[in-house]
Amino acid sequence: MSGHGPEGLTIAGLRVTLGHFTLELDLRVADGEVVAVVGPNGAGKTTLLRALAGLVPPDTGRVTLAARPLDDPAGGVRVPPQQRRVAVVFQDVRLFPRLDVRGNVAFGPRARGARRGEARRAAERHLAAVGLATLADRPVAGLSGGEAQRVALARALATDPELLLLDEPLAAVDVAARDELREVLRDRLAALARPALVVTHDPTDARAFADRIVVIEAGRVVQDASPDDVRARPASPWIARMLAGADG
Repeated sequence: MSGHGPEGLTIAGLRVTLGHFTLELDLRVADGEVVAVVGPNGAGKTTLLRALAGLVPPDTGRVTLAARPLDDPAGGVRVPPQQRRVAVVFQDVRLFPRLDVRGNVAFGPRARGARRGEARRAAERHLAAVGLATLADRPVAGLSGGEAQRVALARALATDPELLLLDEPLAAVDVAARDELREVLRDRLAALARPALVVTHDPTDARAFADRIVVIEAGRVVQDASPDDVRARPASPWIARMLAGADG
């Protein structure tokens, strides 16, 4: 899973203020590297994803992706969300209800200028990769939670993103489908040659997907280490409780 590309994602001196809450961090994610972002509710995990997607403006700092600045308030740089080449899979998946499964996945390539046939072939290729080739013509309203998450993942990957962001990808999936979807996610993330961030509250998911785990508490990074190191040497009482709950 891990890669060592020279570009990847670099976050330097990022500061985002939302009301009384402030997120401040530095982070580097290499091409091909998967970082799990964990922390208690309200720690700033989703705020980080929203900032990287261009949905929340930073106060200060610099965000660079594939050697291209996305945010640099001091330099007057703020790339709009639709121009960032950042794909987000939200917890509630947000599929387009009027499009079938294939149409949802083809939407990204079409939006980037692909011809209809090319977008259709790309959609079918990505659906096959997540095990949904036979559901291409199905309305999205009839999908299970696990199937909908796979469609959302295929739709994100079909845009050929330079950064993939996953927000609690298994939270809305029933227990019976979770192990299978975890395997699909692990395979797709392993094949991705770009940086990926996965927000999760589940240490099992963090260990399954991630090369590194970044723990955020109260808007600050309190630990940034391999899954084994976090498990062996938790840096805060919250991390120790989280791991104890997973093992219990």
